[in-house]
Amino acid sequence: MPAPAPGKNRKALGRLSLPERTFVADALRTETVGGVLLLIAAIAALIWANTPIRESYETVRDFHVGPAALGLNLSIEHWAADGLLAVFFFVAGIELKRELVAGDLKDPRAAALPVVAALCGMAVPALVYTLVGVTGDGSLAGWAVPTATDIAFALAVLAVIGTSLPSALRAFLLTLAVVDDLFAILIIAVFFTADLDFAALGGAVVGLVVFWLLLRKGVRGWYVYVPLALVIWGLMYNSGIHATIAGVAMGLMLRCTTRKEDSAGPGGREMAARSPGERVEHLVRPLSAGLAVPLFALFSAGVAVSGGALGEVFTRPETLGVVLGLVVGKAVGIFGGTWLTARFTRASLSDDLAWPDVFAVSSLAGIGFTVSLLIGELAFEGDRALTDEVKAAVLLGSLIAAVLSGVLLKIRNARYRRLCEDEELDEDLSGIPDVYEQGDPAYHLRMAEIHERKAAEHRRLAEVTGRASEENDGPA
Repeated sequence: MPAPAPGKNRKALGRLSLPERTFVADALRTETVGGVLLLIAAIAALIWANTPIRESYETVRDFHVGPAALGLNLSIEHWAADGLLAVFFFVAGIELKRELVAGDLKDPRAAALPVVAALCGMAVPALVYTLVGVTGDGSLAGWAVPTATDIAFALAVLAVIGTSLPSALRAFLLTLAVVDDLFAILIIAVFFTADLDFAALGGAVVGLVVFWLLLRKGVRGWYVYVPLALVIWGLMYNSGIHATIAGVAMGLMLRCTTRKEDSAGPGGREMAARSPGERVEHLVRPLSAGLAVPLFALFSAGVAVSGGALGEVFTRPETLGVVLGLVVGKAVGIFGGTWLTARFTRASLSDDLAWPDVFAVSSLAGIGFTVSLLIGELAFEGDRALTDEVKAAVLLGSLIAAVLSGVLLKIRNARYRRLCEDEELDEDLSGIPDVYEQGDPAYHLRMAEIHERKAAEHRRLAEVTGRASEENDGPA
């Protein structure tokens, strides 16, 4: 049978290129650490809000600070949700820009799989919530709550259960989360925008134009951009559009492609080329993952949780819809979208993976946490009791999804460990994993030399062993 033409049949979730694998490993390393901190913050919030010192939690959370004259006299909870999460969405904007110009989303054919999977992974949970709401005569305002995926929390789960998930599946999860964030941003901007203040909105747009012009002129210095970013954020907040949109807009403006000047370091030294977007993301991501998101979790996840309250989650249509949306809707939506894409295109699943692996990762994406908590606050703003109940549903749904995916991934962990060992193997000590050098003639020459040296060592060892045996068997 003749070999298929190049590009005719593509492998879905196949091995990443070496540069992409390196980038994904660096990004996920920070997200994993941030996810563990996020998990700790969420647990701390639940303990703080469910002990005799609960009143102190509410006092701190509801404490107002900020200049009232600028419309920014906000509670600590609002500063965390509207201010700190702007940093999170700024990083999300840079990630999205990089994926669009240099990552998996650059090629429309390669982008089809994660985009379709992410869309189905948002549409099906929204549909599940709506069906539960309609049949139970509940509010449909929370339809968007179970549509989000929290990549940091998902990676924290992977770190806790100790599974060796292959880089292709981790990259798929990361790309899913990036696309998921994009649509979450659009949902927040379109469906959760209050009455617009066009003067403030116009000022924010002017600020963004200035931000873009400064970037294009090559102006450098945090002392220029940070004050300007704060002004843009304040104007966006007062415009009625959720302030996190300002962070996304600024992130999307950063250049994420490399040029010759990007490789010139201080004094004209040549350095590894990194685009401005990658450099800024490298600096800001630890702030986002290590401070902004955990603090948001600390002041958002603190809901009263009792046996009766958890039981009510399964009786109220709004909360039941959130749980089923995260646990069932996410898994079915992402798995179904991936399967349909592979079924109706020329893409086929990588030979190293099986469909149960895709379903396990789809289940892992049911951990909604950060953005789900944010959308829950926006959807039921003004109804504190229902907001807390929906938050409890998000926590419970994310926990169930984490346990389910953890069990499924553990079943296949031995297989994943072998794949990861193959990806890391570097027998010729070149610094590059062997799987990325197998088409290089120089690699095969080095390996032949290594195998010949090993064979010679074995022959010498056999000769020495043989002589020692003869001496021992000789006459006393």
